[in-house]
Amino acid sequence: MSDVKGLFTAIDVSATGMHAQRAKMNATADNIANAETTRTEEGGPYKRKQVLLKPGTKSEFIELLGKEILRLRRTKEAHIDNEETVQKRQNPFQGVIVEGIHEDDSPPRLVYDPSHPDSDENGFVAMPNINIVTEMVSMITATRAYEANVTVMNASKNMMMSALDI
Repeated sequence: MSDVKGLFTAIDVSATGMHAQRAKMNATADNIANAETTRTEEGGPYKRKQVLLKPGTKSEFIELLGKEILRLRRTKEAHIDNEETVQKRQNPFQGVIVEGIHEDDSPPRLVYDPSHPDSDENGFVAMPNINIVTEMVSMITATRAYEANVTVMNASKNMMMSALDI
């Protein structure tokens, strides 16, 4: 039963990872789309968005399953889990949570373009604090991490399906 619990944990963790990476991809897409936006509703150039992540908590399903494992009766005394083995098996890290999206407060890039409608008296335009190369690396990294989480989820699903065939 503990092996099945591990499979559900893997799916749970992968799902939170997929959610987090999707949020990163969306923020990166916004950054790329607004790399030349010099005027926003708040005033000034667009500010780069960054996704803040924090460690997740255990899912309600996993906690309920853990309680039921302790109540199961086994044919041998050695098969019954005690609190010590349950604590050793529990993973303190249960995925990731998107804590929020914040704006990068680094200063804007100043570009000399006196013909631009948003240029200052010296001919400089305050451009967004976005580096396209950095954003593309961020997008590729988030995409690869998302794909890795999909692979883990599919592998877990295939293991469960194989176990049902036995």
